[in-house]
Amino acid sequence: MKDENLLNQLLSIETENEIIEFKTAENQFDKDKLGRYFSALSNEANLNNQEFGYLLMGVKDDKTVVGTTINNNQINDYKLEISNSTSPRNSFSNVYEVNKDGHRVLIFEIPAAQKGQPVSWKGHCYGRDGESLGALSDYDRDRIKAQTNQKDWSAEIIEYANIEDLSKTAIDFARLQYKEKNPKLKDEIDTWNDELFLDKAKITIKGKITNTAILLLGKPESEHFINPATARITWILKDKDNVEKDYEHFSCPFINVTEQIGAKIRNLKYRYIKSGTLFPDEVDQYDPYIIREALHNCIAHQDYTLGGKIIVVENEDGWVSFTNAGAFIPKSIEEVVTSDSPESKYRNTFLVGAMVNLNMIDTIGSGIKRMFRIQKDKFFPLPDYDLSNNKVKVTIIGKIVDINYARKLAELPDLSLDEIILLDKIAKQKTLSDNEVKALKAKRLIEGRKPNFHISSDVAAITGEKASYIRQRGFKDDHYKKMIIDYLKKYETASKKDIDDLILDILPSVLDKNQKENKIRNIIYSMSKKEQLIENEGTNRNPKWILSLSKKE
Repeated sequence: MKDENLLNQLLSIETENEIIEFKTAENQFDKDKLGRYFSALSNEANLNNQEFGYLLMGVKDDKTVVGTTINNNQINDYKLEISNSTSPRNSFSNVYEVNKDGHRVLIFEIPAAQKGQPVSWKGHCYGRDGESLGALSDYDRDRIKAQTNQKDWSAEIIEYANIEDLSKTAIDFARLQYKEKNPKLKDEIDTWNDELFLDKAKITIKGKITNTAILLLGKPESEHFINPATARITWILKDKDNVEKDYEHFSCPFINVTEQIGAKIRNLKYRYIKSGTLFPDEVDQYDPYIIREALHNCIAHQDYTLGGKIIVVENEDGWVSFTNAGAFIPKSIEEVVTSDSPESKYRNTFLVGAMVNLNMIDTIGSGIKRMFRIQKDKFFPLPDYDLSNNKVKVTIIGKIVDINYARKLAELPDLSLDEIILLDKIAKQKTLSDNEVKALKAKRLIEGRKPNFHISSDVAAITGEKASYIRQRGFKDDHYKKMIIDYLKKYETASKKDIDDLILDILPSVLDKNQKENKIRNIIYSMSKKEQLIENEGTNRNPKWILSLSKKE
């Protein structure tokens, strides 16, 4: 009866998933293929916190029960083959034989991989992506291997450090932040001495200094206590050619380092060309929340055991990046942004808890999602994550490429964040799954054939970047002329640099720098000499363009 209930439960699943596989196998099943499925289902059961995975023989993919004639001798051969060729050596927990509607079904119960030990078949580890069988990803392999190393570096005690090694100013600031986080305890918090406060805020443990305490509140000269780890953040300013112009190092205490680094980053005003009431007049290039969230995420999730430092690079071309050492623990950025629940695991659990208590971050998964929405609402490209080389690097672009693309995004407000994320990936020539492509094509948001997809021309603005074919084609001269006229109506005058900044980047990409400059000169000549739309109040060397009297009228 138990076996029948198990079969009915498995058949009630809407479709195959990472831990369930249906096979027809009317009279036999390839042993090598069975071994690959054993490895995959065992590993996926571990990753999904399930005790077992299941492979059913005598059932089609659509869950139609057809039955199997595989006998006990064959089953014993399968068990022996699995036992001999898996590592760590393993086999089926049970093989259940169930009769369903006159058909015989076999349920092979596969135990989950042990913690820290992914299961391989003939030297290769396998996994699943939905219904598909393939190699176990490096990310999932590392997730399983990390299960035996649950030590939290951030909670380790530094026996020879004491409260004198912490900054009194930082402690006082932390107390204010803790009050803001816990307003109902405000009066009570005032009665606590520093030692009690640090314990209550879970920065120290029973009065003893932790690595977390040094990172967040330590004096700069106390950094040596966490050696070989470092409490170091480096800000670097680069010009448009990626040449370093300035830099500065910051050490602990990290609790107020955001204000110091934020003061270094040039947060210029980004001006929109107003079109009706569609756009605000201007916005900050970088929303202060994004700077704060990105930097605090680096502090919270840095792998301090690697001895690296956090790096903030500001580029005068309108972007800033934040990089921390250590692999990204969640499965993907998309999963974090679209998930309705917080992460279940953190690298530095104690540090994350302390930062939450001090109002530096949250753990409900909303921080990165809010960063995406802020960029989307400003019509800027979405945050771009690079998770390669055992690091996490997020780049924030503080500008739009073309006002007309931004206007198009404003005209399509009903697109979901999921859809915009996918379109952003298309614009950046990243790979999409077949299901993602199907979803975008169903709404006619993309065109082309795999792998050469591009955003449909009527929604190309959604990513805040240009689709490549529009970049090559450019616009008609009338379009550029109208942009210049609109600019002069708004700001009254324009220098050569103003006009270059306005349209240089949206000229056809097939033109080189000299050709683009010549095109701008031709446009200005046409507007001033032929059409008499604008006139020069300055000199030939330093022009100051204004609208002509006839145009003003």
